[in-house]
Amino acid sequence: MSGGEVALDTSVAIAVLKDAVGIRSWIQRFETIYLLVPVIGELHFGALNSQRPQENLRRVQKLVHRCRILSIHSKTAMTYAQIRLQLKEKGKPIPENDIWIAALCRSKSLPLATEDAHFLEVDDLIVETPSPHP
Repeated sequence: MSGGEVALDTSVAIAVLKDAVGIRSWIQRFETIYLLVPVIGELHFGALNSQRPQENLRRVQKLVHRCRILSIHSKTAMTYAQIRLQLKEKGKPIPENDIWIAALCRSKSLPLATEDAHFLEVDDLIVETPSPHP
């Protein structure tokens, strides 16, 4: 998928912040990296809830400034409702923020980079799993 675009789920954004093995070379394959507003909220919470909140907030802000930001709009809200209903009918609930993340990506036909397998339950969501190899 070299030269494409991808949105980061919180799990992958944290791996980027921690400079996990192989993540830098994997993410460099993409021309455009998106951060979604719910992910930014989760990253801010994690930073504020950490032992070094100011340092971690600076790291989050640095990542935010390197990415394009996607916000929730009315089209996202309808996609959210459809995904939530689909998951309810399957009997496969996922965390509320993750439904919003999936809705944003699906409404934009944007691949989601995640390490969370429950996103595979969302129909028509393109899921990218970062390779741990450089």
